Amino acid sequence: MRVLIDSREQRPFPFAGPRYEGVEVETAALPVGDYSLAGLADKVAVERKELPDLVQCLGRERERFERELQRGAALDAFAVVVEASWADLAAGQYRSRLNPHAACQSVLAFSGRYRLPFLFTGSRAAAEYVTWGFLRQYLEGARRRWSSIVKAHGEQGAA
Repeated sequence: MRVLIDSREQRPFPFAGPRYEGVEVETAALPVGDYSLAGLADKVAVERKELPDLVQCLGRERERFERELQRGAALDAFAVVVEASWADLAAGQYRSRLNPHAACQSVLAFSGRYRLPFLFTGSRAAAEYVTWGFLRQYLEGARRRWSSIVKAHGEQGAA
Protein backbone atom coordinates (compact mmCIF):
# COMPACT_ATOMS: atom_id res chain seq x y z
CA MET A 1 0.00 0.00 0.00
CA ARG A 2 1.57 3.28 -1.10
CA VAL A 3 0.05 6.31 0.62
CA LEU A 4 0.41 9.68 -1.05
CA ILE A 5 0.75 12.67 1.24
CA ASP A 6 0.04 16.11 -0.16
CA SER A 7 3.18 18.22 -0.42
CA ARG A 8 1.40 21.06 1.44
CA GLU A 9 0.59 18.86 4.46
CA GLN A 10 2.31 20.55 7.41
CA ARG A 11 2.24 17.69 9.94
CA PRO A 12 2.04 14.47 7.92
CA PHE A 13 1.28 11.15 9.53
CA PRO A 14 4.35 8.89 9.44
CA PHE A 15 2.40 5.59 9.15
CA ALA A 16 5.29 3.95 11.02
CA GLY A 17 5.27 1.02 13.38
CA PRO A 18 4.01 -2.57 13.31
CA ARG A 19 0.41 -1.63 12.57
CA TYR A 20 1.47 0.06 9.33
CA GLU A 21 3.83 -2.67 8.10
CA GLY A 22 3.93 -2.68 4.32
CA VAL A 23 2.84 0.95 4.01
CA GLU A 24 5.06 3.09 1.82
CA VAL A 25 4.77 6.87 2.00
CA GLU A 26 5.35 9.26 -0.88
CA THR A 27 4.94 13.03 -1.11
CA ALA A 28 2.91 14.33 -4.07
CA ALA A 29 0.84 17.31 -5.16
CA LEU A 30 -2.69 16.00 -4.62
CA PRO A 31 -5.62 17.58 -6.47
CA VAL A 32 -7.86 17.16 -3.41
CA GLY A 33 -7.30 16.13 0.20
CA ASP A 34 -4.19 15.50 2.23
CA TYR A 35 -3.85 11.72 1.78
CA SER A 36 -4.59 9.34 -1.08
CA LEU A 37 -3.28 6.20 -2.74
CA ALA A 38 -0.76 5.88 -5.55
CA GLY A 39 -2.63 5.43 -8.82
CA LEU A 40 -5.97 6.27 -7.18
CA ALA A 41 -5.66 9.97 -6.34
CA ASP A 42 -8.58 10.67 -8.69
CA LYS A 43 -10.74 8.14 -6.80
CA VAL A 44 -10.10 8.42 -3.05
CA ALA A 45 -8.78 11.00 -0.58
CA VAL A 46 -8.79 12.01 3.06
CA GLU A 47 -8.74 15.59 4.30
CA ARG A 48 -7.10 15.83 7.75
CA LYS A 49 -8.10 18.57 10.18
CA GLU A 50 -6.94 19.57 13.61
CA LEU A 51 -9.78 21.20 15.59
CA PRO A 52 -8.55 24.81 15.23
CA ASP A 53 -8.16 24.29 11.49
CA LEU A 54 -11.64 22.79 11.19
CA VAL A 55 -13.17 25.70 13.09
CA GLN A 56 -11.37 28.15 10.82
CA CYS A 57 -12.75 26.25 7.81
CA LEU A 58 -16.26 26.52 9.23
CA GLY A 59 -15.85 30.27 9.72
CA ARG A 60 -13.38 32.54 7.92
CA GLU A 61 -12.29 30.01 5.30
CA ARG A 62 -15.73 28.53 4.68
CA GLU A 63 -15.88 29.23 0.93
CA ARG A 64 -12.47 27.66 0.27
CA PHE A 65 -13.35 24.65 2.43
CA GLU A 66 -16.67 24.19 0.67
CA ARG A 67 -14.87 24.13 -2.71
CA GLU A 68 -12.60 21.39 -1.29
CA LEU A 69 -15.64 19.41 -0.16
CA GLN A 70 -17.19 19.79 -3.62
CA ARG A 71 -14.04 18.35 -5.21
CA GLY A 72 -14.01 15.56 -2.63
CA ALA A 73 -17.65 14.71 -3.29
CA ALA A 74 -16.75 14.03 -6.93
CA LEU A 75 -14.44 11.17 -5.87
CA ASP A 76 -15.54 7.58 -5.24
CA ALA A 77 -14.61 7.98 -1.55
CA PHE A 78 -13.66 11.02 0.49
CA ALA A 79 -13.65 11.68 4.23
CA VAL A 80 -12.73 14.50 6.56
CA VAL A 81 -10.77 13.07 9.48
CA VAL A 82 -10.70 15.32 12.55
CA GLU A 83 -8.02 14.99 15.25
CA ALA A 84 -10.54 15.82 17.98
CA SER A 85 -13.81 14.51 19.33
CA TRP A 86 -17.31 15.70 18.52
CA ALA A 87 -17.58 16.63 22.21
CA ASP A 88 -14.57 18.96 21.81
CA LEU A 89 -16.31 20.74 18.93
CA ALA A 90 -19.68 20.87 20.71
CA ALA A 91 -18.11 22.23 23.92
CA GLY A 92 -16.23 24.95 22.02
CA GLN A 93 -12.80 23.62 23.02
CA TYR A 94 -11.12 25.99 20.57
CA ARG A 95 -10.05 29.63 20.35
CA SER A 96 -12.60 31.26 18.08
CA ARG A 97 -15.73 33.32 18.34
CA LEU A 98 -17.57 30.71 16.27
CA ASN A 99 -20.52 29.49 18.31
CA PRO A 100 -20.16 25.75 19.05
CA HIS A 101 -23.77 25.10 18.02
CA ALA A 102 -23.12 26.86 14.69
CA ALA A 103 -19.91 24.85 14.22
CA CYS A 104 -21.74 21.55 14.82
CA GLN A 105 -24.59 22.52 12.53
CA SER A 106 -22.11 23.48 9.79
CA VAL A 107 -20.45 20.06 9.99
CA LEU A 108 -23.84 18.34 9.80
CA ALA A 109 -24.92 20.55 6.89
CA PHE A 110 -21.74 19.86 4.93
CA SER A 111 -21.96 16.15 5.67
CA GLY A 112 -25.54 16.00 4.38
CA ARG A 113 -25.08 18.37 1.46
CA TYR A 114 -22.02 16.59 0.05
CA ARG A 115 -22.73 13.08 1.42
CA LEU A 116 -19.31 13.02 3.07
CA PRO A 117 -18.34 11.63 6.45
CA PHE A 118 -16.63 13.77 9.06
CA LEU A 119 -14.81 11.26 11.24
CA PHE A 120 -14.09 12.69 14.70
CA THR A 121 -11.33 10.54 16.14
CA GLY A 122 -10.41 12.14 19.46
CA SER A 123 -6.64 12.16 18.95
CA ARG A 124 -3.87 12.45 16.40
CA ALA A 125 -2.92 8.76 16.75
CA ALA A 126 -6.53 7.70 16.19
CA ALA A 127 -6.79 10.06 13.19
CA GLU A 128 -3.71 8.42 11.66
CA TYR A 129 -5.26 4.99 12.17
CA VAL A 130 -8.62 6.05 10.72
CA THR A 131 -6.92 7.63 7.70
CA TRP A 132 -4.94 4.44 7.07
CA GLY A 133 -8.03 2.28 7.60
CA PHE A 134 -10.21 4.38 5.28
CA LEU A 135 -7.61 4.23 2.48
CA ARG A 136 -6.95 0.53 3.11
CA GLN A 137 -10.65 -0.35 2.93
CA TYR A 138 -10.98 1.54 -0.34
CA LEU A 139 -7.92 -0.23 -1.76
CA GLU A 140 -9.23 -3.68 -0.74
CA GLY A 141 -12.59 -2.90 -2.35
CA ALA A 142 -10.89 -1.72 -5.54
CA ARG A 143 -8.85 -4.93 -5.64
CA ARG A 144 -12.01 -7.04 -5.23
CA ARG A 145 -13.78 -5.09 -7.99
CA TRP A 146 -10.79 -5.43 -10.30
CA SER A 147 -10.47 -9.15 -9.56
CA SER A 148 -14.13 -9.77 -10.40
CA ILE A 149 -13.78 -7.81 -13.65
CA VAL A 150 -10.70 -9.80 -14.64
CA LYS A 151 -12.46 -13.06 -13.71
CA ALA A 152 -15.59 -12.15 -15.69
CA HIS A 153 -13.47 -11.17 -18.69
CA GLY A 154 -11.57 -14.46 -18.48
CA GLU A 155 -14.83 -16.44 -18.39
CA GLN A 156 -16.14 -14.54 -21.44
CA GLY A 157 -12.89 -15.21 -23.31
CA ALA A 158 -13.09 -18.92 -22.54
CA ALA A 159 -16.67 -19.21 -23.83
